[in-house]
Amino acid sequence: MAKLTHADGRTFVEQTPVIIPDFSVKDLLSVIPAHCHKRSTLRSMSYVVWDFFLLAVIYKSTIFLDARITPEYINLPHPFLYTFATFALWAVYSFATGLVATGVWVLAHECGHQAFSDSKIINNTIGWILHSALGVPYHSWRITHARHHASTAHMTQDEVFVPKTRSERRLPEFDPAKEDLGGASISNDAMSELWEALGDTPIGAVFGPASYLLGGWVMYLVTNASGQRRYPAGSNHIGILIWFCAVIASIYHFGIFEVFRTYIVTYLWVNHWLVLITFLQHTDPTVPHYRAAEFTFPRGALATLDRQLLGDCGKIMGWIGACTTHGISETHVAHHVASRIPHYHAWEATDALRKRLAQSGIKLQGRPGGWAEMYRVFKECKFVEDEGDIVFYKNAQGLAVTRPVLPDNNASDSGIEMVDKET
Repeated sequence: MAKLTHADGRTFVEQTPVIIPDFSVKDLLSVIPAHCHKRSTLRSMSYVVWDFFLLAVIYKSTIFLDARITPEYINLPHPFLYTFATFALWAVYSFATGLVATGVWVLAHECGHQAFSDSKIINNTIGWILHSALGVPYHSWRITHARHHASTAHMTQDEVFVPKTRSERRLPEFDPAKEDLGGASISNDAMSELWEALGDTPIGAVFGPASYLLGGWVMYLVTNASGQRRYPAGSNHIGILIWFCAVIASIYHFGIFEVFRTYIVTYLWVNHWLVLITFLQHTDPTVPHYRAAEFTFPRGALATLDRQLLGDCGKIMGWIGACTTHGISETHVAHHVASRIPHYHAWEATDALRKRLAQSGIKLQGRPGGWAEMYRVFKECKFVEDEGDIVFYKNAQGLAVTRPVLPDNNASDSGIEMVDKET
């Protein structure tokens, strides 16, 4: 937690400097081993087979155990416990299948990047099948997602998780006599106004992430929620009618209860993981966002974080999270640098890239990704200013815990000098 000090009716925060990268695309790509770019249809398809094998094993195991939660097989002290045990079993089923099905989504995501195979036909065919099975309009998503990669962290060009500005949040206008534009200090009365306007209560900080996780993906598809404001609501994705009809037909054939416990809850878990993973990859007090004057593709690609999914639940859960979702959270920076690298090479590419970035004092490894981190980030990232070419999130107190620092291109040979960037 950043250190706060108080003096003369103002609050000051000790800001952590964040180095704004100044690499070229060639600089970044040159450190990644050449073989990391090689795609194998057979190897990629083996992961598809493996994921569906896991889903089948989990389903068959659950059905087997469910049939044995009866007095004939186990003796429980109260009849209600049989119902509870059944509920718990299917809860574990949905959690497990949700993680594995998120891995299926990741493989379809690789198809959209043409990272699954050298064949465009195979990429788009497999991607369409896998994404359609998860209620995702593959081609419209593929196009808009490509724009996201081209303009990551661009305030007016990025596609999703675009920070809301002070004016968009309808907060009190910025007053330079009371606030520092970079968020280093703020008068106590201005802080109180912001706190009251943002309503940063523990309940609100829980409800916000919960609404994101439960309905964020569907709302993005349907209404462009959290997307680029210059796009009309609902214009970014179409074409999920076939999937919807298939779900309705399944309900008619198998019954709503069976479809709900075997597919719909799993589907909700997939949406939950997608929002949690992508939100935490692109949202953090340490992640800069750029307006046109300062944006470059390398800066956008490096305006994201690697996080160990479920790492805050221990090493075993972190390993499960990484394996089932094919490292999408743990190797995200390398994915933005070179999106055609398949996930099985992304680990090596990530190691090489981290070594190069470390030489420039840049570390893009965030805290482990999970529900606690979602809560923390949601509380710390409330808005950005309407002014400034490089902006960081401010919290409900109007303070930013980080500040941008640019390499001095006029530095002497005696060492690398850094200069603060005015925002």
